[in-house]
Amino acid sequence: MRSLNPPSIARPFAAYAHGVELPAGARLVVTSGQLALAPDGSVPEGAEAQARLCFANCAAILAEAGMGPADVVRINAFVTDRAHMAGYMAARDAWLSGVTRLPASTLVIVAGFTRPEFLVEVEVTAARP
Repeated sequence: MRSLNPPSIARPFAAYAHGVELPAGARLVVTSGQLALAPDGSVPEGAEAQARLCFANCAAILAEAGMGPADVVRINAFVTDRAHMAGYMAARDAWLSGVTRLPASTLVIVAGFTRPEFLVEVEVTAARP
């Protein structure tokens, strides 16, 4: 896999790549959007804590396929307010610490989720040759 950051456009302003090229025949894993719902049904308070749980849920799904954060090629994330961006980004950066080839990433502000206590949702796409 190869990061795509053309010098003819502005550099990414955070920990992500503008694009990721996959080799032919790569095996893909796509997660559903993960909300910050713990196995016991609890929802942590605050965007950063919720994002950490979202990424932990994504990691568990990837592990089922023998993959991890280093295999992620795209992150799509959603927050309910601009104020939650910093907490989300801190959790994302922590989850990607040690990853040398960063994934493509999109963050969107949305009106809300299925329950008002949810502040963050994360979905990932991973690939492995």
